[in-house]
Amino acid sequence: MVKLTEVEDEHFTTEKPIPTSKDTLLMSDNEEDDDFTDTESEISVDSTYDLTNETLYDRLIALKDIIPPQSRRRIISTVNSITDATKSTFSFSGKALWVISTSAFLLGVPWALAFAEEEQYVQMEREQGMMRGANEMLTPGTNAAAAALGAAGTEQSKPAL
Repeated sequence: MVKLTEVEDEHFTTEKPIPTSKDTLLMSDNEEDDDFTDTESEISVDSTYDLTNETLYDRLIALKDIIPPQSRRRIISTVNSITDATKSTFSFSGKALWVISTSAFLLGVPWALAFAEEEQYVQMEREQGMMRGANEMLTPGTNAAAAALGAAGTEQSKPAL
């Protein structure tokens, strides 16, 4: 079984007077540096860790401990919610685009073909009307006979849509 013991640093066990706002202006640079350095700790110069082989990923993983766990959870939940919202938006957009495009093909293509056919019939009727007008101008005597035949029973048929 492993037994843990807490080792306190001398720096924190010795009591120093708490500086007031007046005293902080009078502190020298050396006194401020004493708060941040630990002269008795060993600097790991003789470490076997090679810094040249360290990757950016290794450095980012080491920075993970700097951010408190609550902040990490909040950041991760925010990133996850943004990622989920983006995925659902793209998924919905893709499905909606599929429905719209297939509906356009299934409904639009037959309508366009029927419309083009109707335009052809209208164009043919115009051409026939122009031909009748040209024939009447060339042979003025046959106009009365053609009018009598047309009124007697020949109807032109129109295409139905």
